Amino acid sequence: MTPILVFDIETIPDVAGLRTLNHLGAEVSDAEVAAQAFAARKEKTGSEFLQHHVQRVAAISCVFRNSEGFQVRSLGSLEDGEAKLVQDFFKIIDKYTPQLVSWNGGGFDLPVLHYRALVHGLVAPRYWEMGDDDRDFKWNNYLSRYHTRHMDLMDLLALYTGRANAPLDDLAKLCGFPGKLGMDGSKVWEAYQQGQLPEIRAYCETDVVNTYLMYTRFQLLRGAWQPSQYEAEVQLVRDSLAALPDAHWQEYLAAWPQ
Repeated sequence: MTPILVFDIETIPDVAGLRTLNHLGAEVSDAEVAAQAFAARKEKTGSEFLQHHVQRVAAISCVFRNSEGFQVRSLGSLEDGEAKLVQDFFKIIDKYTPQLVSWNGGGFDLPVLHYRALVHGLVAPRYWEMGDDDRDFKWNNYLSRYHTRHMDLMDLLALYTGRANAPLDDLAKLCGFPGKLGMDGSKVWEAYQQGQLPEIRAYCETDVVNTYLMYTRFQLLRGAWQPSQYEAEVQLVRDSLAALPDAHWQEYLAAWPQ
């Protein structure tokens, strides 16, 4: 089978970058640098949501599904910097050429990863292949909106119409999956400042499992999988999570009725 890589990122303000862009010195705390950026953004747009290029990647979590089984984990370690996390993500693509799956990955996750890879001077040749070296990628690559090597489920299900987008949490719960537990993206910066990176990574992992479960339901919807295959895949996810020792998976399974 073609390997499947489902991914999700969590971000925080790029404080170092904001210092550079806004000419702020060390006397201004990280919290104040971010607060000033949020306030300026809200005044300009009505929302505190920062532009993609001044978001820093705090966590990348992935589901990797291949013929050997189902795996879920966050890339790198708690001590690894942003550059290693981003490079590790693109190394997986270089090695396996997987089917990428996301929820709003085209609108948020991938653009952020593009900008942060540029900032750090990283390389990702397979991801950026568009047919120059591999002709198959001329007709199906990770970058063209209507190609399928990257499947942004939110964008696809909304028929590429932003006003029809559905939140992952809502749709996952409507489909009988657990959805978000205990955190959402708006709380990540606060949690990061409180030293809760392990909790951020755990939250990101549960979100990427939600995305994979939505992918299994979509495969059933489009007729790519028979009902028996879909049911077997969902059971594989349950069994794989039950074998993991981490507390967030026990909470996740408890929120997922049989």
